Amino acid sequence: MAKENMPEYETIRAAVSGEKWAIEKVLECYSGELDKLATVEKKQPDGSIKREIDEDMRQALVLKLIEAIPQFPLEKG
Repeated sequence: MAKENMPEYETIRAAVSGEKWAIEKVLECYSGELDKLATVEKKQPDGSIKREIDEDMRQALVLKLIEAIPQFPLEKG
């Protein structure tokens, strides 16, 4: 993930606190990586390979990320 796509510290802090807008922002920032991780190759009838996003896998990854957000270590400020 490129540094320019990283959520701001305040957004991460709000997400860890359970703020819906912040969790959505974190998911948006990581959407490209989630898509990449959920991409599978499927063999077509003609023998060619088609790459596509497995939506079930993507949703499972999204759920894991949402579950992990509250455990994200924050600096004590």
